[in-house]
Amino acid sequence: MTNPTHLPTEGLFVGRARSASHPLVVTVRDGTVFDITSSTAPTVRDVCEMPNPAGHVRSAKGKPIGSLDAIAANSFEATRDAKKPYLLSPVDLQAVKASGVTFVVSLLERVIEEQARGSAEKADAIRADIAGLIGHDLSKLKPGSPEAMEIKAKLIARGAWSQYLEVGIGPDAEIFTKCQPMASVGFGADVGLHPVSTWNNPEPEIAMIAASSGRIVGATIGNDVNLRDVEGRSALLLGKAKDNNASAALGPFIRLFDDTFSIDDVKRAVVRLKVEGDDGFSLEGASSMAEISRSPEELVAAAMGPHHQYPDGLALYLGTMFVPSKDRGEKGKGFTHKVGDIVTISSEKFGALVNRVRLSPDCPHWTYGASHLMRDLAKADFI
Repeated sequence: MTNPTHLPTEGLFVGRARSASHPLVVTVRDGTVFDITSSTAPTVRDVCEMPNPAGHVRSAKGKPIGSLDAIAANSFEATRDAKKPYLLSPVDLQAVKASGVTFVVSLLERVIEEQARGSAEKADAIRADIAGLIGHDLSKLKPGSPEAMEIKAKLIARGAWSQYLEVGIGPDAEIFTKCQPMASVGFGADVGLHPVSTWNNPEPEIAMIAASSGRIVGATIGNDVNLRDVEGRSALLLGKAKDNNASAALGPFIRLFDDTFSIDDVKRAVVRLKVEGDDGFSLEGASSMAEISRSPEELVAAAMGPHHQYPDGLALYLGTMFVPSKDRGEKGKGFTHKVGDIVTISSEKFGALVNRVRLSPDCPHWTYGASHLMRDLAKADFI
């Protein structure tokens, strides 16, 4: 199985690839992947901490390690040759966080999940009931506004009050830990579902990359894998629903801000999703960042600042408006993953992130952490 990253020809990209000895910091030039690991910037974290990350990547000499197509093809877990380079998640020491319920149009789905108590069968009836009360188009609703509080009052009166309302249309954003540093997976990797889940879905998102100062230096795309039934049973199970082995995918690369790419491009981006199953099932959808209810800057500021510091920087998933409800099989049971699904998340300015779905215990176990990286970089005389 091969699938290109569809990386744009313009722009400055930084990421990571695995070599036989240690993870490499890499960039792409004219379809070739270059190793730019150095004692000045032995990690992607170090690149992002620089005053001008794009300038460093542009001027770094580096050495070619192979074509992007060949390395991307070797990145698929099922056919990978571990002796040859393959792509990793483009972040390393950064904390990996996520923001939830940031698209008001997907807020109702979160309320429905909770009202249905994790039951996909009940979701359609609850969806119709609530939509009949307040309508479908909440895309212009500003969290914390008087209009938002009026909608909240209607839902409370209906008996549909939810903790999701507080973070979806209230003044405070939801920020949670998606995985530990070094635990995210990249292009071609398997992504994991906790085996207790029978109702789950991909979440196609953009993730902002911020330095320890809070300065946003670039962005990538990701899959914030979600267990709808687990989170629907209780918001206190968010950790179990979100943070499992191989449940956080990012990549294929970080696109750094430069004269071809800015925060405004992020705000205009459309993130597309395609799911292809071994059973012949196919699903497509899209999220428009123009409909996000809180700006990327607001979300990064909610995650880090005087109230909370991240000395190695931050990768922050921005949330999604796309919650798949298309039936897969029996009518009324909605969408859920099946093992073997191929998930492609793409956006014009970022390329494509492709992963295969498996159960989390069956994905390669996370055994390579920050201590292992430091030891390997020390052996290679980079630190």
